[in-house]
Amino acid sequence: MTIAYRDTHDFDQATLQELFLSVGWSSGHFPEKLVKAMRGFGTVVSAWDGDRLVGMICAMDDGVMTAYIHYLLVRPEYQGAGVGRALVERVKEIYADYLRIVLVAYDEELGFYESCGFKKAADASPMFITSLWT
Repeated sequence: MTIAYRDTHDFDQATLQELFLSVGWSSGHFPEKLVKAMRGFGTVVSAWDGDRLVGMICAMDDGVMTAYIHYLLVRPEYQGAGVGRALVERVKEIYADYLRIVLVAYDEELGFYESCGFKKAADASPMFITSLWT
């Protein structure tokens, strides 16, 4: 398996829908919104096995101090093969001069992110509002 990594913001709806639904994310039901979202991110790095999108990481930033990882997803059959770690490393390289890279992780993801060098904040809790369309 040879994975190619690309910096692109241009995806078709079907490609994004397939990736997002493969990991059970409800946003996959809104492929037209995903296409627009990809164009709006400051950083999008995608992982490809031939012409198949197998993973991606998306981040936004304030231009100098803080970057926020918004999406990291890898198709289930590629998980454990280093694709997610490679995507995180690319974002860490892109934002190497920033003071902080922030993300929100679910409890079952903490071990992965800690192995990538992230530390859980002892004095913070993630908060969000989910729209009614999810």
